[in-house]
Amino acid sequence: MTKDLNEIRETLTSILKEHSSILKVTADTKDKFEVSGTVEAMQGKKKVDGIYFSTIMPKPKDVRFYFFPTYTHKDQLGELPENLKKALKGKSCFHVKYMDDDLESNFKDLVKKSVELYQADGLLAK
Repeated sequence: MTKDLNEIRETLTSILKEHSSILKVTADTKDKFEVSGTVEAMQGKKKVDGIYFSTIMPKPKDVRFYFFPTYTHKDQLGELPENLKKALKGKSCFHVKYMDDDLESNFKDLVKKSVELYQADGLLAK
């Protein structure tokens, strides 16, 4: 287990980068890593070049993992594992204060399932 915020940021970033063939990086600085889709989609009432997917932002006491699928596809994602539920603040923001193998695995599963749901809805390339 690590509580090092830089390591947590890198772990979360690498999870998103595993899907770099269908997610485009729209920001990559030490303060913000953000990815979106690569196909035109409706985001609310606005047509965008790629739907927003996720942002990672280090804060003084944790790393924020803003994850839009937990808002847009809450029902399809089903019940989150307990360690993810504890980190979720609001509808789509995880406050990650530590990272262990179990939490990393759950984040990987969440991202993978979300990518599949977005692809099925035509929001991401296949």
